[in-house]
Amino acid sequence: MTKPNAISLSKKSIAKDDYQFAVNLMQFLVVPAFVLNMQGKVIIWNKACERLTGIKEAEIIGTDEHWRGFYASPRPCLSDLIVQNKINEMDGLYVAHEDPTESRQELHAENWCVMPRLGTERYLYADAGPIFDTSGKLIAAVETLRDMTIQKKAQLDLEVLAVHDGLTEVINRRGFDNALDTIWNSAIHNHLMVALIMLDVDHFKQFNDIYGHPAGDECLRTIAKVLKGSTLRSSDIVARYGGEEFVVILPSIDTQTAGKVAARIVDSISKLKMPHLAGEGGVVTVSAGVAVASPVLGSSQKNLINVADNSLYEAKHAGRNRMVLNRADE
Repeated sequence: MTKPNAISLSKKSIAKDDYQFAVNLMQFLVVPAFVLNMQGKVIIWNKACERLTGIKEAEIIGTDEHWRGFYASPRPCLSDLIVQNKINEMDGLYVAHEDPTESRQELHAENWCVMPRLGTERYLYADAGPIFDTSGKLIAAVETLRDMTIQKKAQLDLEVLAVHDGLTEVINRRGFDNALDTIWNSAIHNHLMVALIMLDVDHFKQFNDIYGHPAGDECLRTIAKVLKGSTLRSSDIVARYGGEEFVVILPSIDTQTAGKVAARIVDSISKLKMPHLAGEGGVVTVSAGVAVASPVLGSSQKNLINVADNSLYEAKHAGRNRMVLNRADE
């Protein structure tokens, strides 16, 4: 009995001319496609697949080295998983995929491929399906490919824009929320501490009133650069929290070091000597509130933010151009 939703093919059951026509049709499909027999050898490698990979049919037919078109080292392609009956291995091979169902035996997956022959990286959508003969016996697997690189890069660019602040080029409030959640969960798992520095530009409304909004924008861009330069570890996160307010997440850090980083930021900004007639000492300054917590002691992300905000309030009312630090888990 022929299996549902599968391609049924047998040279013995159809005319030779019809069989050759089917092969020729696949050869000239605009969609890149190749077919493997039950030994995992390539029996069809169409013209579109040649163009996609840079590998000619003559190089690949009769071999099991079709992976060379897509990857730098040997690994299964989607059609190999059908031939080898290893469909459960898709998780470790593809960045995204759909599992087959009883009524649908085709495989769908997507991956970044290095395309060694062409020296380019492409994001490919792959579809693979079994080929059965008229008795229902699996005799081959066909794989078709779609180059979705442009669409994927556009999607990634949109995702970056969604979590980045266009003015200062640091992540935005949404990006901060995502980053803090990830860092907090990691700290719980690894029994580490997390510090949060919340900064506010002193007398920023007056700065905009005196110098204008374009100058205010440039002031914020300059401060963002200082923050990125003051957080020396790749794991540290700088974000624009809103308006003239910034936050810095310092994972895996002790209380004393967090205080030193905050003090260095405050000092670095005042030393820029950006003129501000209404500012402390006639220059732009910032106030910083620091909160440090060990998540395993029962604190929460909300409490960490609240303590940092309250510490910032204390710094403002203590004279500005300074930092105040408090624990968020005591």
